[in-house]
Amino acid sequence: MSLSVANILGESARLFPDRIAVVEGAARLTYGELWSEALRCAAGLRAAGVKPGDRVAVLLPNTTEFPRVYYGALAAGATVVPVHALLVAEEVRYVLEHSKAVAIVSGGPLWPVAEEAARAAGVRALRGAPSAAEPLRAPEPAEPSDTAVILYTSGTTGRPKGARLTHHNIVMNASVTSRDLLGLGAEDVVLGCLPLFHSYGQTCAMNGTLRAGATLVLMPRFGGPAALELLSAEGVTVFMGVPTMYHALVEAAAFSGSRPIGLRAAVSGGAALPVAVLERFEETFSTQVLEGYGLTETSPVATFNQPHIGRRPGTVGHPVRGVEIGIADAAVDAEVRLLADGEIGEVVVRGHNVFAGYLDDPEATAAAVVDGWFRTGDLGVRDEEGFLRIVDRKKDLVIRGGFNIYPREVEEVLVRHPAVSEVAVIGVPDDAKGEEVCAVVVLRAGAGVTVTAEELVDWSRERLGRHKYPRLVRFVDELPLGPTGKVLKRALVAAV
Repeated sequence: MSLSVANILGESARLFPDRIAVVEGAARLTYGELWSEALRCAAGLRAAGVKPGDRVAVLLPNTTEFPRVYYGALAAGATVVPVHALLVAEEVRYVLEHSKAVAIVSGGPLWPVAEEAARAAGVRALRGAPSAAEPLRAPEPAEPSDTAVILYTSGTTGRPKGARLTHHNIVMNASVTSRDLLGLGAEDVVLGCLPLFHSYGQTCAMNGTLRAGATLVLMPRFGGPAALELLSAEGVTVFMGVPTMYHALVEAAAFSGSRPIGLRAAVSGGAALPVAVLERFEETFSTQVLEGYGLTETSPVATFNQPHIGRRPGTVGHPVRGVEIGIADAAVDAEVRLLADGEIGEVVVRGHNVFAGYLDDPEATAAAVVDGWFRTGDLGVRDEEGFLRIVDRKKDLVIRGGFNIYPREVEEVLVRHPAVSEVAVIGVPDDAKGEEVCAVVVLRAGAGVTVTAEELVDWSRERLGRHKYPRLVRFVDELPLGPTGKVLKRALVAAV
C-alpha cells in the first residue's frame, strides 16, 4: 500500500486544479500550478543528486517556496527535515549532521546561515527551489510507515532530538484536522501565520488546508495589526494561532475598527490559552475559539474542543478520532499506571498520531513510548465528562515549601487584572522555601489602569491560596518568545 504526504497536494490538484491553493501578498497559485512547480522541484532535486530515501533539509520562511520545496522533496521520495528559522549556523550544522541530510534548500534572509552551516557540514546548499524543465512524471510511492518528515524538538537539556513522523502520521492528522475537526471546504480561507517548519503550522495549517482544497494565506512574519488587516482583506474564515497571537489580535483590535466578517472559527494550540484572553477574543471578534492540544511527537493534534461533542473553555477537549488519552502516575517511569478521572497525572497518548521514534536514539524513544503510550511530560486531569485540562508542564512545576504549585493556575488569575496584558509565572530559588513564586508581567498599554508590584501581590493574595500567590513580581516590556509564540520560561528564570 502506497501512502505519500506529497499526494495531499497531488490529489487536490487533480480534483481542483483551478482553485487558489496558496496566497502570499499579490501572488496567487492554483492547485494545478503549485503541484506542477512541486514536481519540477522534485525533478530538480533528482538532477542535483537526491535519491529516494535521502534526507533534504529545508530552511525557508513562510513563502510559497516552502510548500513548493516541501511537496517537491516528498514527491522525489526524500524525507524532509524542516529547520528552525531562528537557529544560528552552528545549530543548523548539528541538524544537518545528525539527520545525515544530503542537501539543504534555503533562500532569502536565511540563506547566509544555511550556506555557512552547509559548508561546515560538507552538505550541498541549494539557493531557492531547484526546478527542472520537465516535471517528475509521478511522485515516488511511499509506504505508510516510511518516515516523511524529521522534526527537531527543542529539548530542555542537551541537543534537540529528531522526531520521525511517518506518512501515515501526517496524512491522518491532516485529514482529521480538516474534515472531522474543522470541516474545511472549498469556500474556506485559512490564515497561515504559524511557522511552516513547526508541526502545528505544517500539518494543521498547510497540510490540513490543502487536503481539503481550501486556500492558505501565508504570512511570512506575524504582527497583530498586519494580521488583523489580512484577516479582513483576504476574507479569512479560519484562524490558527498560538496564545500570544490571540493576545496581539485583541490588542490590535483595540486601536482599529477592522474586523473579518467571515471568520467562523479560531483554533488555538501550542500552549495553554488563558481563559481571559479567549473571552476577550470571542467578544471582540464574535467568533468561537476552539482550543486543542498536541506535541510534535503526536503529529501534532491529540485532543480538541469538538463542537459536535461539546466545548469547554479552559480545557483542550476530547481525543480526536483514532486517538486515546490517559492520565498516568507521573512518579512511575517503568510502566504506564493509569489514574482515575479527577486525579492529576502525566498525560499519555496512543493512536495513529504517535511518532515512529527519535532518530538514532533508541534510549530516548524507549523512555518516551512505554507500553504503547507516548509520555507527553505534561500534567493534566480528565473530568467525568471526558474533557482534558492541561495543568502544566512537569518541568514548569513550582515546589514551594513542599507544596506543588501549577504556574498556569496562577497565570489564569493574574491575567484578569485590568492592568495586566501578559504574565508568565516561574519558580526562582529561595533558601527558605526551596522555590518562590515569581510573576513576570507585561502591563497593558493605554488601559487607563496602573498597578505596582506590591499592589499586584496584594490583589493576587485575595484570589489565590496562601501557598500559591506570587511573592515576587517583575515588570518587563515583553516576554521572550520562541518562533511559534511560546513563552521561553527558561530564559525568564535565567534573567530574573
